[in-house]
Amino acid sequence: MLEFLAPYFAFVNDPTAWVALLTLIVLEVVLGIDNLIFISILTNKLPKEQQARARRLGISAALIMRLVLLATISIIVQLTAPLFTLFGHGFSWRDLILIAGGLFLVWKATKEIHHTVDPDDHKDSMVGNAVSMTMGAAIFQILLLDLVFSIDSIITAVGMTDEIAIMYIAVIVAVTVMMLAATPLANFIAKNPTIVMLALGFLLMIGMTLIADGMGFHVPKGYIYAAMGFSALVEGLNMLARRKKTRAGKPADH
Repeated sequence: MLEFLAPYFAFVNDPTAWVALLTLIVLEVVLGIDNLIFISILTNKLPKEQQARARRLGISAALIMRLVLLATISIIVQLTAPLFTLFGHGFSWRDLILIAGGLFLVWKATKEIHHTVDPDDHKDSMVGNAVSMTMGAAIFQILLLDLVFSIDSIITAVGMTDEIAIMYIAVIVAVTVMMLAATPLANFIAKNPTIVMLALGFLLMIGMTLIADGMGFHVPKGYIYAAMGFSALVEGLNMLARRKKTRAGKPADH
């Protein structure tokens, strides 16, 4: 058994392979933030007793999907081969999946923003109505986004290293971090209503980025995460200001 696995772990003696592993783990964790925000917002729509279970199922499904995709890595690599050309851009299966996932995210985020701004209009909520949200519906929607983010994650991993063991380790570590961070993030979003709008804005931006990437206009991830980080910093300062006003006995601004 150990002799069979030995070729896959030959990288342990290569310092550059360890650097690739650490870099890939960080990238996979960062890429997982998008998925985690969506899962947190969606599962917060469920009854309280079902939320933690839905998050565990959704993230476990993400792990299984990534591991299955890694097992079929030769097929995944072929997803970047152009199927047809339109407006001078060769569209591949990866492009089509990214565009579909981006449209899905834009639609979901827009619907939920509308519902947050106009809570009386239940027809346009994320899943119709808070009462109609079921565990099955939540898991199905999480799986749809898991597929999009998983393919992007695996293609990123393929571009970073040729070692399949490094890819597996990075994916498992990244999803484990997601599992540990899911409940604290969801609770933080639930306790801070203004964060919900910020997170939905992130999802809208991520959706547009996926569409642009699928159309051949690559937006560097650094710009996206820098914008998200700056927005989160500003919102953090607003929360701190509101908290200080509340402690001083002044009405907090909303």
